[in-house]
Amino acid sequence: MRTNILRTHLLASVALTCLAAPALSADDSAELQHVRKTVSGMFSGIEADDVFASEIDGWYTIRKGAIIAYISSDGRYLLQGDLIDLQESKNLTERNRNDARVKMMSSVSQDELIVYTPETVRHSVSVFTDIDCTFCRRLHSQLDEYMDEGIEIRYFLYPRNGPTSESWVKAQNVWCADNRNEALTLAKLDKSFPMHECDSSMIGSHYAIGQDVGLRGTPAIVLEDGTLFSGYLPPKQLSEAIASTLE
Repeated sequence: MRTNILRTHLLASVALTCLAAPALSADDSAELQHVRKTVSGMFSGIEADDVFASEIDGWYTIRKGAIIAYISSDGRYLLQGDLIDLQESKNLTERNRNDARVKMMSSVSQDELIVYTPETVRHSVSVFTDIDCTFCRRLHSQLDEYMDEGIEIRYFLYPRNGPTSESWVKAQNVWCADNRNEALTLAKLDKSFPMHECDSSMIGSHYAIGQDVGLRGTPAIVLEDGTLFSGYLPPKQLSEAIASTLE
């Protein structure tokens, strides 16, 4: 998975570089700029804006997609793992992951997805789906029940076996169908549907976002607050899960 590759890359780069920059002024802004310059120079794919202040003095957060790491202000030490506020009983790292997922989900417009919308929208969730995945098919077969719960389903097409898989071709066919919503339903029933020539590069975009989100399988459901559920949730249970995030 891309997450593991980046994690390995981050740790290996730190070990090989052995960077120990001198301590700077206490001015937080100057220190942050120094850390951003250090990190963006050490790790390919990490931009200056991916680094920002953390909840711990002397440490900064690196966030690339839903991958979170922490680096010391002198650029020498890097940590990966969950940062817990014991006093508040909050997982600060997971909160950062959720914020990242919200940003990623909101960056994709409705016309770049396959969306099923109920008459009254109470909640909207993003679902990464593989056409051939058994539990993805189960979720899709209950669309009417999700609609009854007022849950809008925003589908990202995520052929979990990658670009060379049969599922990827099926996803491309659905994207180029005359009616994508109907085609997705028919594809999950192994039925044919009318389609035309089109640019299906959006499948690659969906796939890349899924890897950045940190999903470990399909279906993967991202709630409005960025909470990620890896796996199938029945309509009622999904409604309960959404409600629990609002408490």
